[in-house]
Amino acid sequence: MPTLAARLPRFPWDALEPYRAKALAHAGGIVDLSIGTPVDSVPDVVREALAAASDAPGYPATAGTRALRQAAAGWLARRHQVTVDPDAVLPVIGTKELIAGLPTLLGLGPGDVVVHPELAYPTYDVGARMAGARPVAADGLVSLGPQPGSGPVRLYWLNSPSNPTGRVLPGGHLRKVVAWAREHGAVVASDECYISLAYTENPLSVLHPDVCGGSHEGLLAVHSLSKRSNMAGYRFGFVTGDPALVAELLEIRKHAGMIVPAPIQAAMTAALSDDRHADEQHARYARRREILRPALEQAGWLVSHSQAGLYLWAAHPDLGCWDSVSALAEIGILVSPGQFYGSAGTRHIRVALTATDEQIADAVIRLRGLG
Repeated sequence: MPTLAARLPRFPWDALEPYRAKALAHAGGIVDLSIGTPVDSVPDVVREALAAASDAPGYPATAGTRALRQAAAGWLARRHQVTVDPDAVLPVIGTKELIAGLPTLLGLGPGDVVVHPELAYPTYDVGARMAGARPVAADGLVSLGPQPGSGPVRLYWLNSPSNPTGRVLPGGHLRKVVAWAREHGAVVASDECYISLAYTENPLSVLHPDVCGGSHEGLLAVHSLSKRSNMAGYRFGFVTGDPALVAELLEIRKHAGMIVPAPIQAAMTAALSDDRHADEQHARYARRREILRPALEQAGWLVSHSQAGLYLWAAHPDLGCWDSVSALAEIGILVSPGQFYGSAGTRHIRVALTATDEQIADAVIRLRGLG
């Protein structure tokens, strides 16, 4: 039997290292727009809450504090018109952990199918492989009929706004997926980590009543504060939705000791209860987007989708994705190739907005030299 590592693809960002070296060699230094890691400060309200809760000698609750669960439910209601019972909120140790582990936590295995978007964050595919299930890249429902030697679709991943494309799925599409999944007995898990960073479209949660008809049966929504509140280093997220599914996940996580530390729970409670810092951060990203997008387009790249999130999804008419990566590395700008996110991305690059104002301004000047 192959080892778990043997079932997984090579970690994609390792292939970017030669281009990183090229960008680092630029006389002005590197402007790294390849990974969506926040660079702005953690809000004071969060850091103060973390410090105040730092004397935490006892074990925290796997289910999270009541205050945290109420803060998460309050944020969903206040900002996204979604009503959940606080008891159906479960904190997780960063959403990547939950996404990678969800097929296993749901009991999937050989013969089961996990559907994820054609252009997608690689962890959906990896999570299916870790469980021994079969990942299938599909954006529609027509192609999901029974396949020879294939079992049923057990888990269907949605991602809106999308990483990498910034695409926002319309409510009608979300409703069709929910209806199909309920008819076929599949769980819908919606990765909504970028839902707070909208620019030209208004993303809907899969738990919004216009999508789910007021019932959360068979549905899970995954949320993160890494992007909204610059808290990637805190490794926190939460999952909510179907109370029965959340209760099942909680039971397994209690056995496995998968617990968010108490000071982090306090910091998250403060973050979810405060909208001001999130609005300020959204405005920063919007300003960066407003100057970087036209500079990229004037240099020859065409931007598509990109209605929300932290990225510009761009293609050059004369270059494949790796040629684009190389051309930009020549001027010290590092981006990620679309091929990392699926075969449909072989002509695209993903350009992150996660750099300082000064670095974004520097990137704009360098791009103008290509135009």
